[in-house]
Amino acid sequence: MHTRHSHAAEADVATSGRLIRWARFYDLTVAVLTLGRGRTLRQRTIDLAAIALGESVLEVGCGTGELCLRARARVGTGGRVSGIDPSAEMIAVARRKAERARVDIDYRVAGIEALPFGDNSFDVVLSSLMMHHLPDDLKSAGLAEIKRVLKPGGRALIVDFKRPKGVLSHLALSAVLHGRHGEIEHGLHDLPSLLTRARFADVRSGDVGLLSLGFVTARAEPILTSVS
Repeated sequence: MHTRHSHAAEADVATSGRLIRWARFYDLTVAVLTLGRGRTLRQRTIDLAAIALGESVLEVGCGTGELCLRARARVGTGGRVSGIDPSAEMIAVARRKAERARVDIDYRVAGIEALPFGDNSFDVVLSSLMMHHLPDDLKSAGLAEIKRVLKPGGRALIVDFKRPKGVLSHLALSAVLHGRHGEIEHGLHDLPSLLTRARFADVRSGDVGLLSLGFVTARAEPILTSVS
């Protein structure tokens, strides 16, 4: 195994999205506020993405890397996994986890609006509990970047909050873990139309069945041009 990046101090990426810096307490907070169901949520996310052996996977807003670790186990030795987050502190924790687990994951400090990868690089792009932090213009820019780095026919899976319905556990999770309850108004409901506008195909949505969360999937089908 080799390490792709040195652990020299890095700076956060400037972004108009909300930046979370409390990486040391992030996993514990998630465990408490999901009533111990964080592991279940991550496993359902991997299952919904239908990740297969040998595939290439990117997580945008990877935090401390828990979902990337599960994706790495799913793709096997022939696959590869990358994760980006604008918080240098989050990426530092994620890299330490990958080293302890002795797995190769390409973590980079970067924002969704400027993904540091070439066109057609990934079979799958994941986003979990991150999109509601982004203003509308950044969502659109980020989805365009996701489509750019996906291979033709590649899959995007976004898991996020549905509109609040007064469920106590949902309110606690959104208000404490993610700051302002009003952010949830910008969670999942507008994503199907934004994905369609970004020229994704086969846009579908559903219920995760956990913590008032839903998901949206889409495919980055190639744009067909007419031949004169």
